[in-house]
Amino acid sequence: MVVLGIETSCDETAAALVEETGDVERPWHLRSSVVASQVEIHRVWGGVVPELSARQHIRDICGVVERALADGATGYDAIAVTSGPGLVGSLLVGVSFAKALAWSRSVPVIGVHHLAGHIESLVLEHGELPLPAVVLVVSGGHTSLYRVPAPGSYELLGRTRDDAAGEAYDKVAKLLGLGYPGGPAIDRIAAAGNDRAILFPKTRLTHADRNAPHLPGRRDFSFSGLKTSVLRYVTTRREALGLPAEAPLPSSEVADVCASFQRVVVETLVDRLFDAARYAGARSVGIAGGVSANTRLRADARARGAARDVPVFVPSLALSTDNAAMIAAAGLRRLRAGQRSDWALSADAAMKL
Repeated sequence: MVVLGIETSCDETAAALVEETGDVERPWHLRSSVVASQVEIHRVWGGVVPELSARQHIRDICGVVERALADGATGYDAIAVTSGPGLVGSLLVGVSFAKALAWSRSVPVIGVHHLAGHIESLVLEHGELPLPAVVLVVSGGHTSLYRVPAPGSYELLGRTRDDAAGEAYDKVAKLLGLGYPGGPAIDRIAAAGNDRAILFPKTRLTHADRNAPHLPGRRDFSFSGLKTSVLRYVTTRREALGLPAEAPLPSSEVADVCASFQRVVVETLVDRLFDAARYAGARSVGIAGGVSANTRLRADARARGAARDVPVFVPSLALSTDNAAMIAAAGLRRLRAGQRSDWALSADAAMKL
């Protein structure tokens, strides 16, 4: 069976073909993957503008799907599409296109949760993980921990109370005048800095979230306080150096800020991930989502896993950021479980996993 995946949850228009292999351990094979990025469109605004994103999806989606089908050199038996969460206008473009195409070709359509796609990107890359596993999904819009007790089953263990890690990266990068997207810029510049130059605080949550009292607070995340600490530090340094507001700090100081900020974020993510793994009795851990491309996060997680004899799985860079291959894989998972969507499928910007 071959599934066409479509992803339009934010600012990438993507399509991919994934087929079943018949191998229990490595169930899927990627035949093609095409991604049209909107980074240059949104860079001038310092972040994603929802209206511009939706309009660009409309312009790109036909060509992206055509290229994926041409590259894959095969037909398809079903269509999987991201139906949430995300920007509602962007999601509607993908869902509407997928439903129309599925109806015209008389194939089933399957709505897929975006985070389920990120989790299944690990299986697409590495094959079935040793279970139970704990997966950290970390991106510009999400920072969550999931226990995976069985294939296709996801149990929420913790989540951010405020900013997602990727969002904090973007906001700090904007404060430092590094442009958008902030994650790659900070990761690159941090390599030249001293990560102990500035002792930014770590937020430790011990109380339950009133919106999710069943979740233990210590496995939740919070990055708003760290972001505020960076703002205060930069403001104080500008005053000390006699610089006007919004003026850039010296490049050496920017490198130290980036390195110190990144150390705190990565240590927080890795600490929570392995705390959750110990709590859940995990046989493996995974990291997925756009921030999984961060070089320090990959290195520190692998080092912690080696020290604790817990295998650590991360996707390749191409499967870390938003893509349709992961959506097709998650769609195959749902399809084989007997799940599919009806023609009432619609976008759900706040969909729960």
